[in-house]
Amino acid sequence: MHAALRTATFTDSVIRRMTRVCLQHDAINLSQGFPDFDPPQELTARLAQVALTGPHQYAITWGAQNLREAIAAKIEHFSGQAVDPNSELVVTCGSTEAMMASVLATVNAGEKVAIFSPFYENYGADTILCDAQPIYVPLRPPAFDFDPAALEQAFAQGAKALILCNPSNPCGKVFSREEMETIAAIVKKYDAFVITDEVYEHILYKPHEHVYMATLPGMKERTLVCNSFSKTYSITGWRLGYVQGPANIIDAVRKVHDFLTVGAAAPLQEALIAGLQLPDSYYEELQETYTHKRELFCSGLDSLGLSYYKPQGAYYVLVDIGKFGYESDLKFCEDLASKVGVGAVPGSSFFRENVNNYIRFHFAKKEDTLKAALERLKNINLLQK
Repeated sequence: MHAALRTATFTDSVIRRMTRVCLQHDAINLSQGFPDFDPPQELTARLAQVALTGPHQYAITWGAQNLREAIAAKIEHFSGQAVDPNSELVVTCGSTEAMMASVLATVNAGEKVAIFSPFYENYGADTILCDAQPIYVPLRPPAFDFDPAALEQAFAQGAKALILCNPSNPCGKVFSREEMETIAAIVKKYDAFVITDEVYEHILYKPHEHVYMATLPGMKERTLVCNSFSKTYSITGWRLGYVQGPANIIDAVRKVHDFLTVGAAAPLQEALIAGLQLPDSYYEELQETYTHKRELFCSGLDSLGLSYYKPQGAYYVLVDIGKFGYESDLKFCEDLASKVGVGAVPGSSFFRENVNNYIRFHFAKKEDTLKAALERLKNINLLQK
């Protein structure tokens, strides 16, 4: 007896593993990307009410009606694109399930999926679990741009879909309108799909702007948007997300979702509506807050003489550790946690290519936490080989 072969190449999540390493060594956790500050008060106050009044039973499988209507209104407000809450949305258990349901609903066993590298570690695993084959297209440091010919080659090899994270985890790249139009042209040429991960849509740094792939000409009918509320409202533990797409494909996503999880937690769906009704000033303040955190943390890295890619969006920083002389970035991260007291993620877990000279920090932390981490990082030269 043995386990299914599709899992043979899997390891446990390196990101979650580094959280356990941080706990073991009492290190400041800048590895797993969750905040250490509270959600908006409007959300927590509404959650307290819902705890007493309900709902406490199953919501409609593909999402409570009032929540889908609130999501559709928010999408239209920020993207300008009208969305039918009754046929073009599915509420999921986070964007993790959203991505898996989207791949299962669009890609057949044996077909191929293009993925930009570096990539969030779930994308390759999702593809393999769907019995599909990933094709990795490199984003080229230091700008993390892509070669359109390399992307087209992936589709020429038979890719049926592209998974696109924008803004990007782990590198913080924001794809320009010109880049998005290039991607769209290739996708349309090969009659394929784009499955977008847009969880960091509101965490951007001026002058960069978020371009919604589904709003580009001819792309609404071939784009599945995977999104969540975890990062925008600091509720990573609520596990609420959604898929937005054309009605015929969303019908398939709903069927997959039903058999994967039945539905997301009804009380949390009800409480979330309070967040979706926040004014524009909330998102402006969110951008200002994260801009301040980025400047604080990157200035600290500058003072330490560390080389890094300054993120255009999201809240991650890829730091080049080549000068420290480690052959293994995982070993570097383990030593960083145990000897310096700060947690990071080895960059090799994000790259398909043989890359071992990056680590990823995140700065979704209170200012005091970031200052404490930077103080500990003053000892990083202890790791010099």
